[in-house]
Amino acid sequence: MSFPKKPVPFIVLLAATVLVIAAQHGHGHGALVDHTPKHPSALVPSATTQLQYHKGPLLTEPINVYLTWYGAFSPTHKAAVSDFFASFSAPTAPGKPTVSTWWRTAGGYKDAAGKPVSFAVKLSGQQVSDPGCSLGKSLKRADVVTLVRNAVAKRLLPSDAGGVYLVLTASDVAVERFCMGSCGFHGFAPVFPGRAAVVAHVGDAATQCPGLCAWPFAVPAYGPPGPALVAPNGVGVDGVVMNVATVLAGAATNPMGNGYYQGDALAPLEAVTACPGVFGPGAYPGYPGQLLVDPSSKASFNAYGARGRRFLLPAMWDPPSLTCRASA
Repeated sequence: MSFPKKPVPFIVLLAATVLVIAAQHGHGHGALVDHTPKHPSALVPSATTQLQYHKGPLLTEPINVYLTWYGAFSPTHKAAVSDFFASFSAPTAPGKPTVSTWWRTAGGYKDAAGKPVSFAVKLSGQQVSDPGCSLGKSLKRADVVTLVRNAVAKRLLPSDAGGVYLVLTASDVAVERFCMGSCGFHGFAPVFPGRAAVVAHVGDAATQCPGLCAWPFAVPAYGPPGPALVAPNGVGVDGVVMNVATVLAGAATNPMGNGYYQGDALAPLEAVTACPGVFGPGAYPGYPGQLLVDPSSKASFNAYGARGRRFLLPAMWDPPSLTCRASA
């Protein structure tokens, strides 16, 4: 898909709230609008939830994801995230919910020409590791764009206007607004000369705010109390996967802020954020819904993945049925 060459608003769409930065040429600074979030464990979608199409482009071509690992990540952490992306193209087993069947719901989102969001999602082999935290361990949101822009300028990452540049930050890295109602964001910003692309961020919340960004694998920070479920891959990494799924779905269906959303463009509900706290059938505040449970590990999940992985993925708003569709 083609993108405009002029400066565009950096629409920052969060797992739990929405922030807006007006991106200038090469800077990414500007006005900030915050909205007080409510924790997903305290919410279920209302009967009036319906995402409207605002005639903008969607990610209808194969989606390449370019990762930047910012901070120290263990090999097991990296492997789980990589296996999540590999699961988009992994063979499916009849009757079993998988990552790829979860993503099929995104195909119900179509652009003005009737073309659906791409079913193909692939993790690029070109990745950046920055274990030394070159910009420090306290980042502004604009620094996330800077990390991507620098990597592209140094040809560590390719120039791909239709790609998603995803920055993952380690558990000891603070990011502006992260864990203050935000579990991650996606936006549209100039990252290479004359062009813009989707930039996204998700942080590991294991030590900073697991009850906000890794629920239901941690006791909720807000809302009805309840026991934490057992995470199949670890609280931190499973929180990362859930929020990567959230921002990826939002980026694919509303990459420039004029795709599918409900409400104010500065505070929209998107494909997944329209279904807060829903992971399975029967969800209600404080209860994520009916999930599968691994008999040996007792871990809860709703999607099978590559290399024997289990994942818990959030429900996605399904345009044809006007319901929140979960994997389990």
